[in-house]
Amino acid sequence: MRGIRTIRRYIRDAAKSVIRNFSLSLASISCIAITLVVVAFSIIISYNVENFTELIRKDVTMVIFLDKTAGESDYSRIEAAIRDTGNVEKLTFKSKKESAEETAKGNEVFQTIIDSWTDDTNPLLDSFELKVKDVDTIKDTASKIKDIDKVSTVNYGEDMVDQLITVFDVVKKVSIGAVVALIVVTAFLITNTIKLAIYARKREIEIMRLVGASNISIKIPFVIEGLFLGFLGSIIPVAITIYGYTSLYDFFGGKLFSSTLAKLIAPNPFVYLASLLLVIIGILVGMFGSWQAVKKYLKI
Repeated sequence: MRGIRTIRRYIRDAAKSVIRNFSLSLASISCIAITLVVVAFSIIISYNVENFTELIRKDVTMVIFLDKTAGESDYSRIEAAIRDTGNVEKLTFKSKKESAEETAKGNEVFQTIIDSWTDDTNPLLDSFELKVKDVDTIKDTASKIKDIDKVSTVNYGEDMVDQLITVFDVVKKVSIGAVVALIVVTAFLITNTIKLAIYARKREIEIMRLVGASNISIKIPFVIEGLFLGFLGSIIPVAITIYGYTSLYDFFGGKLFSSTLAKLIAPNPFVYLASLLLVIIGILVGMFGSWQAVKKYLKI
């Protein structure tokens, strides 16, 4: 019971301190809010960029053209050999007749030409369309498929895909680096702002030491105060994240440039997870800043 009463007293003292030193508390809360808004924007941008790259990765399709001599008896064997590569997400067979029909739908001139073709005069090739599980190993998969008997050509836009993979890796690393850097900067700014607030109260700390208060009993109220400041400072960024991103998502209809490859992450549960992360960052940095600041004035 004594421990609970002590904790309650610490919380009460911390709350009173926030109110009593309102101007300094407001400065700390404002600093936390501003920096966490920047972090929120970075999180939203980095996660959506990552989502765009994953959608592009999943959309990469390999077209496997079969030799003209390949017949129906070869299709199941070739399909089984392709699946044996182990990098198959989706595999679809397309006959040369189906390819001709799709081509004809796109242009009236093609329609006229293709309508004159017969099964014997159709110059197109039977093919398989393959979506791989792992784009990073698509080059090895293509090499294995090329060695399959009766496979003529494998096309997946090699140069473009290799460049995309490189760009994806760079974007991912830059996004993660940007978020981490901003969190570090946020921690630095918030910690120093709280240090300034506690510096103005160093005489209060000295008096507490003179009357015999232990280091822990001095530190804990300040740490709890930092928790309050971090939590209060995260309220505005959380509101902006939840309502701002949801409104943005609705305004664009869930995707940018009307492209299926530029879909935004659905607000639920993304905004709530991002908001929880912001609250945790605010609280932890607020507590750490207060701990570091008050520790300086407890040194003998």
